[in-house]
Amino acid sequence: MKVLVAGAGIGGLCLAQGLVRAGVDVRVFEREDAADSRYQGFRIGLDAPGLDALRHCLPPRLHGLLEAVTGPLAGERRVVDEQLNELRRLGPTDGGTAADRHVLRQLLLAGLEDRVEFGRAVVGYKERADGRVAARLSDGGTVLGDLLVGADGVGSAVRRQLLPGAGVVALPGDSLLGRTPMTERLAALVPGAGTLVRGAGVSLLIGRMEFRRSPRLAAAELAPEVRLPDTGSYLRWVVMLPAPLTGEPGSPEPTDWTGVRDRLLTLIDGWHPDLVELVRQSDVGNSSPLTIRYAEPVPHWGTGPVTLLGDAIHPMPPSAGQGANTAFRDAELLCRSLTAVHRGEAELTAAVEEYELQMLDRGFAAVADSLARLPEFAPAR
Repeated sequence: MKVLVAGAGIGGLCLAQGLVRAGVDVRVFEREDAADSRYQGFRIGLDAPGLDALRHCLPPRLHGLLEAVTGPLAGERRVVDEQLNELRRLGPTDGGTAADRHVLRQLLLAGLEDRVEFGRAVVGYKERADGRVAARLSDGGTVLGDLLVGADGVGSAVRRQLLPGAGVVALPGDSLLGRTPMTERLAALVPGAGTLVRGAGVSLLIGRMEFRRSPRLAAAELAPEVRLPDTGSYLRWVVMLPAPLTGEPGSPEPTDWTGVRDRLLTLIDGWHPDLVELVRQSDVGNSSPLTIRYAEPVPHWGTGPVTLLGDAIHPMPPSAGQGANTAFRDAELLCRSLTAVHRGEAELTAAVEEYELQMLDRGFAAVADSLARLPEFAPAR
């Protein structure tokens, strides 16, 4: 059995790691030219089921490194005003784990060097009469497999062909994603799991990414064959605005973070100095406008040699912290199903169908939960 994976994001790589462990032939095709060719996004929170799913797919030799290069995600989640006066609490988070998406992606690439092909995106496919699938690549090539897994994110080319009527909705307003190096002063903004600042017309959500150990140094000691970036601890923050800050006449271009930051600073003029400093010191290379999207539910499409995983089928707002967790659980479930096929314990179509039915139920329940919780983070009017 040969499995083709479209997309080398954390979901697709998690699946690939699990399949390699099971002895399944898997190939991953990624549109980016290299693993570090673009900004990878923000800190993500992993709950116990999501972390367990990741560990199931990851080789045991890397479990210690995973522990070392993540961080705690626990404590009270508080809501404050622009002067940091506490307004209320949202309840504690216990037992969670914070992970940097870029560091985690590099870890998930370990050992897959001969399995991942960069600069070769899956742009379409053709189902063959013999039940196999031919994936078309951006360089004009074609590759054959028994199953194609679309793990190519919210803009998935695989989903567009498989489910041309599937709707993905962009939320109104504007959002910004910022990263600021952690200092003792700024760390005090997040004494627990997270801080939500509710300002007039601006909502600012702040979380810590505090590595237990330096990723680069931890890899050098625990798994010398793995190369991780020299990323320091930081504060991740998201701003939500009711009206666009970019893309309008007279506004800064989305790629001009300095201009975007300066516009945001005018909106929070008069806020507590530590909040102003958080924005002012933001990392230009790791901050950007953010479009928040979610998928409308779809019925099961009828199983064939093509399926979907993670944001390629059920993207969701980050409000419930379930995007990465759901992708990892998708990957584990599909890995278990395909491992059974590889061992001769199940038939491919039936195994994939069972995966799809469970994935759809759980994935769109997570989308609904994320949408229900979104008003908690909306800016005050």
